[in-house]
Amino acid sequence: MSETGKGVNAGKLAINVQKRITRAQEKMMQKLGKADETKDTAFEEGVANFNKQMTEGTKLQKDLRAYLTAVKTMHECSKHLQDCLADMYEPDWFGKEEMDALAEDTDLLWGDFHQKLSESALTSMDTYMAQFPDIKARIAKRDRKLVDFDSARHHFASTQKSKKKDEAKIAKAEEELGKAQKVFEEINYELQEELPNLWNSRVGFYVTVFQSVAGLEEKFHREMGKMSQNLFDVMTKLEEQREANEEAANHNATVSESDKTSPETKLKQGPPVPRPPRPSLTIEAKQDIINLFENAVVTETNVTALSQSDGSTVGNLLDMDLDAVRVISTSPDPQTDIAVSKQPNSATNVTNGSSDAELPPGVIYKVKAMHDYAATDSDELDLKSGDIVLVLPFENPDEQDDGWLLGVKESHWLQNKDLAVKGVFPENFTQKL
Repeated sequence: MSETGKGVNAGKLAINVQKRITRAQEKMMQKLGKADETKDTAFEEGVANFNKQMTEGTKLQKDLRAYLTAVKTMHECSKHLQDCLADMYEPDWFGKEEMDALAEDTDLLWGDFHQKLSESALTSMDTYMAQFPDIKARIAKRDRKLVDFDSARHHFASTQKSKKKDEAKIAKAEEELGKAQKVFEEINYELQEELPNLWNSRVGFYVTVFQSVAGLEEKFHREMGKMSQNLFDVMTKLEEQREANEEAANHNATVSESDKTSPETKLKQGPPVPRPPRPSLTIEAKQDIINLFENAVVTETNVTALSQSDGSTVGNLLDMDLDAVRVISTSPDPQTDIAVSKQPNSATNVTNGSSDAELPPGVIYKVKAMHDYAATDSDELDLKSGDIVLVLPFENPDEQDDGWLLGVKESHWLQNKDLAVKGVFPENFTQKL
């Protein structure tokens, strides 16, 4: 039985080989123009359309699969992003529970979108493309059977034209021609009906696929838009909460810093504060005025005359209008007398005899400290109310801060004749002389 099987297989193989040889010879004869070829223009056009349709469908199927792969990748990326946001979102931040719900809903939405795309669009695409391989194989078979038919037709014609007619050979050739024609026409008829229908079906199929994809995308993006808006609103409210907290913290810090900051520090941090109001003429202030004129030169009345009086002159001095006091000269002698002159209108003018021309070299002018100032840095001067300071120019004007002066205490200059020991001090703590 095994030998019989081998014999049958060997017989079929020999027949197939013989058919291939015959077809090859027939095609060669047709190409050389020595044998005519059966042509069917309508069918050839149908085959061209089929090939185009199959090529377009293959590309659409490939791109749709790539699109679904991208959707799956986006789903995974979106899930990672939402999980990251949910993990880093601190419990005391605004909208923590809403954030967790948004992350879960977003994941479900992506999953539903991918699944429905696969079930509708891709499944339809795979079903549509599954029919092409079978039709392509039948078209190839039809081409082979057409060659067999042409070959049988030519063999029958040549047998009939033979000089030595053999009726048996003619009958056999005619029989083979009939069989070849029947096989060819059966498959040809099926394809003649099927190819045009397949070509026309492409429009409805494309409509179905893209309507499905468009509908699913529209629903997905609409729902995703709502979630994105909710996420945006949560982020906006969180930012507003953060700004409100920062404003409150800055306000508290400002109030606290204002309470702790001394007037001297405030002067260093920004523009000088307004000049403090001039104090009223208390007993201490009047004594300051007397000290101001300790170095004045006596020009009209000596101290002895004042001391011999009943003190009314000193009283007048303390009660006089300070705007009427005029400094006229300065004497290096600390024992210089005070000069007082009576004017016809009974106003008393006081001069200390100083002038800019008699200032030490490099000194611009003098100022008097009106308030105590405690130095907060090594380059600053300590001042006591009543101190006289010789104001010096800055070597580099760019180094001068607004509201600050450079100078040497007059007491130091008088004792050491040295301007090297200098420092800065707030201008609005002093009054120019």
